[in-house]
Amino acid sequence: MSPATPAPESGGAALELLVHGVGGATPQDMLDDPRTVRVTGDRTAAVYRRAEDLDAEAHPERYEARPVPEAYCWSNLTSGNGARALWLLLLPFMVANLAHWMRPPAQGRPGLVRLYGVLVRLVALTLTVLLTAAACEVALDLTAWQCAATTACTDAYSWLGFLSAGRGGWWSLPGRRLALAAVVPTALVGLLWYLSNRTWSAYEAQRPPTGYDAPVPEPPSDTEAADAADPAGPVELRPALGRPGFWYGRRLVARLRAAHTAAGFLTVAAALVTAAARHDAGAPGLRVVLGWVLQAAVAVLAVVVLWVVCRRGRSERRLDLRVERALVTWLPAASLVLLALTALYAGWSRPGWTSSGTLPGDAAFGALTLVQGGLVVALGVVALLLQRPRRDPRTALRGLGGPAVAMLACALAGVMSGGVAQRVADWLDGPATPGMGDHGGPRIGPPVLLSWQASVIPVLLLLLLAPAALLAVRTVLDARRLRSSVEADYDAADERDPVRTGQIATGRARASLTDSAPVLVGVVSGATLLLGAASVAGAWASGNVPGRAFDGAHPAIASLASATQALGSWMIGLGFLLFVTWGRRAYKDASARRTIGILWDVGTFWPRAAHPFAPPCYAERAVPDLTWRMSSWTRGTGGRLVISGHSQGSVLAAAAVWQLRPATRSRVALLTYGSPLERLYGRWFPAYFGPEALSGLNRTVHCWSNLYRATDPIGGPVRVPAEDGRPAVDGAVLLDPVAYGRTREHPLPEPILGHSDYQADPAFARHRAALLDRLPPALPHQRVPDEAADQGSSGRSSG
Repeated sequence: MSPATPAPESGGAALELLVHGVGGATPQDMLDDPRTVRVTGDRTAAVYRRAEDLDAEAHPERYEARPVPEAYCWSNLTSGNGARALWLLLLPFMVANLAHWMRPPAQGRPGLVRLYGVLVRLVALTLTVLLTAAACEVALDLTAWQCAATTACTDAYSWLGFLSAGRGGWWSLPGRRLALAAVVPTALVGLLWYLSNRTWSAYEAQRPPTGYDAPVPEPPSDTEAADAADPAGPVELRPALGRPGFWYGRRLVARLRAAHTAAGFLTVAAALVTAAARHDAGAPGLRVVLGWVLQAAVAVLAVVVLWVVCRRGRSERRLDLRVERALVTWLPAASLVLLALTALYAGWSRPGWTSSGTLPGDAAFGALTLVQGGLVVALGVVALLLQRPRRDPRTALRGLGGPAVAMLACALAGVMSGGVAQRVADWLDGPATPGMGDHGGPRIGPPVLLSWQASVIPVLLLLLLAPAALLAVRTVLDARRLRSSVEADYDAADERDPVRTGQIATGRARASLTDSAPVLVGVVSGATLLLGAASVAGAWASGNVPGRAFDGAHPAIASLASATQALGSWMIGLGFLLFVTWGRRAYKDASARRTIGILWDVGTFWPRAAHPFAPPCYAERAVPDLTWRMSSWTRGTGGRLVISGHSQGSVLAAAAVWQLRPATRSRVALLTYGSPLERLYGRWFPAYFGPEALSGLNRTVHCWSNLYRATDPIGGPVRVPAEDGRPAVDGAVLLDPVAYGRTREHPLPEPILGHSDYQADPAFARHRAALLDRLPPALPHQRVPDEAADQGSSGRSSG
């Protein structure tokens, strides 16, 4: 690592801070120089310069014609070895977390804002309970209860022989088998707690720049709707992303982690105590009393978990460094102790107790499905009530994006839990048709509801064929319609090339498909809600008889449902393999990240406000890094700074600019290109990137310019008009390719770049130069104290 940047002797320097996008980039590529030096940072995220520019501040006369380029590389925050693809298994948690940030904008309605946050957190809690219950279904019900009770099944899988009820071993008693199998879901919950705690320490434990964290009274509700004053100005005049505590949610994440961990342990304890208490119900003695006491204890702790989840949301008005250590420690610990007691209770010797049928999982999964559906519907009602009288027509799904995405999170968790249970049941049941025993014993099958949920997967895919076909037809028609505008843009009347024109028109038509995402999400979410309700109704109609999921239906319907259930079961297994394979490729292959990674990077951009087991938020490291660097450099040099962000890097740049003090923002220009700020974030997250927020960003930063192409499927205009003497942020649409045919300047055919290589366009340098010219002259330099100079030169991201 290089020595600290030397303190300048005179003002006048200009800095261009480059922030790459989703695909990631090396410092050598960003700076177009093989000799780069790390100025500050570590291997996870760092700022680099060319070796020849290392002492640029000491020689500003060398850089009068161009700014000093610096590259902030953050790709290691979201990429790495293939093992990180396992984070994709946390996708339902990430999607639920997204729903929190998709609420409509609201003013003066703190009660509704708080209720919206509470409902999303409750949806997230049900996901933890659902996936833990699925692990209990596989380990306790299918393996330890059903398979171990069947001699043919234990003979087919010798590693289960010591659990066989027919061998009469110590572990052959049903309660002891269940207690031993409970280790699997308990270990899963412990792993989720460990990953959440570890990723927080590794990625999100970086404090934002200090100075805004003077004591402020804690608001009575979620601070998204707070309107009290703070040390940096009135909260109502400061956007949410500019609040001091926005990128440091340590307190809430710790609370939620404790609550979700306890909920997982309590789910396992409930499965154990319910099975044992059901057997003891008719037998007098101490065991009956103990069973009731343990069930009451589980219920009491469950109420405490609900209270912890509902009680408090995010604290953003200040840098909140507090952690409620007593709550964070005792709640998971008490739940784990109760789980151990229930395991001892279940392992109590009960002569004559045999495992037959299934454990009472149907009622649990059915109740969870109904609760999730009710919460999503309530979330939709609150989202509608939060709508302003003048609703932005570009907001995705008319402000119902949050409820729709929450429904998708529940659907993903249901597919994963039901799919795993169904596949394990098919595996234990032998090579016959799923659910039809082939080992001569009773059929081994999951709860009926999970079988019905597997059967609706092919139906959902068929429903998606219609909008997919319509979009394909529309793309072809748009490509034909755009041919004339392509030739007009390039003034190609004298050199028409049908092939070249068709390529450019098709590129523009395909790029416009991104704007159809709300339609697809709405169709999938609505169909999922209806099909989920049909699954619950079908399970009840069939009498919840294990192994006979469709016996209560008409023979033709039962035959069709059985076929779709078998197909859905196999599709889940195949989809899971493809899911992990694509995830590994997205982490290791830059080209795959450009197509797959944008969705993942959007999800992990936001802090963990609803689900603590979601993948880590890279912005809680990247945004403080950028804020520290801009603040320290402008304070130390008095120079001008252009922060230049591509794609997702433009979102990080905007978030970092919002965190700057007004005096620093007056010396900063923002250049965005290929930016999803309005096209994606503004439509789906209107409370944080809506029209008013983006217009406010334009008013607070000294100047802002946005570049985009019609062939870019991700970036687009930010739609901030000219106001108060400021020009419109969006420039003219950049032509892509830069030349239609061969010219003297471009003797070889130019490629269609789409979302990449914006800096290769000559317009990029012109817009950057224009921004620098609009910035005020450099301030006369005043040497800062040694401590401040050290802090500024190092640009540390931790407080």
